[in-house]
This record gives sequence, structure tokens and C-alpha cells, in this order.
Amino acid sequence: VEDARLLLIARATSSSLRRSLKPTPLRPSEAMAATMSAMRAVAVAPAAASSRKMQARSSTFSAAMPKAAKRATVSVRAALRVSAALEEPLVRIGTRGSPLALAQAYMTRDLLKKNFPPLAEDGALEICIIKTTGDKILDVPLADIGGKGLFTRELDVALLDGRIDIAVHSMKDVPTYLPEGTILPCMLTREDVRDAFISVKYKSLAELPEGAVVGTASLRRQSQLLARFPTLKCVNFRGNVQSRIRKLSEDVVDCTLLAIAGLNRMDMQEHATVILETDVMLPAVAQGAIGIACRTGDTTVLDYLAKLNHEETRIAVECERSFLTALDGSCRTPIAGYARKVGDQLVFDGLIASLNGDQILQTSETSNWSIADAVATGKKAGDHLKTLAPKEFFAALVENGQGNW
Repeated sequence: VEDARLLLIARATSSSLRRSLKPTPLRPSEAMAATMSAMRAVAVAPAAASSRKMQARSSTFSAAMPKAAKRATVSVRAALRVSAALEEPLVRIGTRGSPLALAQAYMTRDLLKKNFPPLAEDGALEICIIKTTGDKILDVPLADIGGKGLFTRELDVALLDGRIDIAVHSMKDVPTYLPEGTILPCMLTREDVRDAFISVKYKSLAELPEGAVVGTASLRRQSQLLARFPTLKCVNFRGNVQSRIRKLSEDVVDCTLLAIAGLNRMDMQEHATVILETDVMLPAVAQGAIGIACRTGDTTVLDYLAKLNHEETRIAVECERSFLTALDGSCRTPIAGYARKVGDQLVFDGLIASLNGDQILQTSETSNWSIADAVATGKKAGDHLKTLAPKEFFAALVENGQGNW
């Protein structure tokens, strides 16, 4: 009876029930009724739960059930199991562990809470940090350890095996292919797409002296910089935003370039010395966009993400990714692309470049504003640049490339 009373107290204090219970002595019949009520609460899973979650609750139910010979005895451990099962999150949000990635995951969490009252309840959402290979290896150019998928691969695996329900990505890190069984139906409202020049010594790119050291792991930035300022020296420069800014103050490099979107999301925009316009530094494909992936056929999660999706962002990013696909772009290829809505038209600018910036091929396209036209326009732009480039152009990029676009 005493153990059953503890069970009721555990249930009553759980955040999902949100009420208090004054402990009172229970008769054996009342204790058994309370036990069965608790077991029914575990056995009934929300309609939104996956089959994996149903199995987990069923297992907890069996472990908590008292034996027939001791009808009124429930261990304290079983009571804690029941409480834990009631607290299982409705949606697990997968993310990398960098400060920027976490800021984007918190943004996603807050949007889900705002738009879906059941998800605003305590414990309904859980943020799960997934360490990726790209986060672990920081002293080697990305192209030398496998390219863009290094920041998404482990999240894809966690999504497919059910450890998480959605994965929050910086879209410029997402390969143009998706693993079978996953879908990317949602993109949040896009941030500023431009790059920021950051230096504690110089006020602009034009002030950089000959031989100045630029820290960047991006071949896209490197090639465009060297096209304008061929005497600059670019060195591999990786790590999270905070560590890169710290290295500037330690005089490791003279300057660096970062996406202003990341600085804005972490309220660190004061570190930007100057923001570069897109005609000076064309942004990476999908720069400034956050994408959210889920399992194919997870209708409950798909309904959540449909409400969060910003269609204008999705159309622009799909155009840029179609351009990248047409070029078979990778971390070894300096590629830039930027699509946006101008009036009721889509306008796209794209380029490919040699590593040292001595060759830059550019293209511009316009089309109607729709997802089908956007994808077709991106492909058309990519195909056009492939016809302009000599055959050895892409081969040289693949052979000699280091870093990421």
C-alpha cells in the first residue's frame, strides 16, 4: 500500500499531469486501482507516436506490472519508470553541437511551441546533440576528409534509426542528394545571404596589404577574393564562429569572412567589420537558409513542418541546389549561386571559378516564380556554365581542390 501511495505521488508531481496530491493512507483495493490506472496511462500512446515509441512504452508497462501474488505491491523503481514513460518527448530535435547549430535548433523549438500548443508543454520537445565527423576533425580541409556530408551524415543516421524525429540543418551543408527514407519538406525564413568581412586591423578588403593572410576554409570565398586581390594569401581556417573570432584577436590571421546570417542568429553582428554586397562576394548555394528534415511518411511531423515552412525561401533554395546538382558541385569546386524574388519573377546569378581566381565564369537567368520554374532555371544555368568551361576545368578542380565552397 505504501509503495502504491508513492506511485500516486510520482504520477501527481509529473509535469504532464500538473497537479499536486496530498498523501493519504490507501486501502489495498484503492492501491490496486491506482496501479491499474497508472498502467493504462503508459499503455495508451499518443496517435503521433511512432511504433518504436509504442514498443518502448509497452516494455515499461511490463516492467512496472506487479506479480499476481503481490497485487498491492509496486516498487518505487516501477513508479519512477511510469513517471519517465509519461515524460517521453513528442518530438526529438536533432542538431550539431556548435553554438550556431544550437541557436538554430532553439529557433526551431520555439517556432514549434508557438504554433502547436501541445508542443509547448514541459517535456514535449527535446533537443538532441549529435556529434558529426566534420565537428570532430578541424585541422584538415573538408575535401580531404569527405566533403559536405560530414556535417549531416550522423544526423541522417539518427533520424533513420529513430533516435531523433527531425534534423535541423544549415542548408549550405546539405548535399544535393538525401538518404532514402528521409525528406526535407521545410525551410525557415531565410536570413541575410551576404558575407561579412571581419578584421581587427583593417576596415575593408581594399585596405589589406600585399601578402595579408586571410583565414578561410571556403574555396568559393578564396577564388572570388583572389580574383580581385591576387596577392592575398589564403589559409585553411576552421572551427566555430567564436573560435575563429578569437584567433583574429590572437593575430593568427589578418582577416576572415563569415556568413552574416550566423552572426545575426547568435547576436554577434558587432564583430562584422563590413558586410560585402553580393556583386563583390556571391554567396554559397543556400547560404542563410535553415532546413528541417524528417522521415518519409511521418505524417504527424510533416504536418508540423508544413506550418513552419517559408515557401519563398524554399523556392529560392531549390533553384540554387538545382544549379549545384547540374554542375555536380562538391567541396572541391568553387561554386556560388543566389536566387531571389524580384517583383513576380525569379532572378538567379551563379558562378564557378578556378581555385586561384584567374578564371571566373558567370551566368544570370530569370524565370517565373514557381517551384517547377525555379528547379528548371537552376539546371539551365548550371548546364550553360558547363558549356562555357573547357573540359579540363572541372577535372583540375577535382584534382587540386582543398576546402569547401
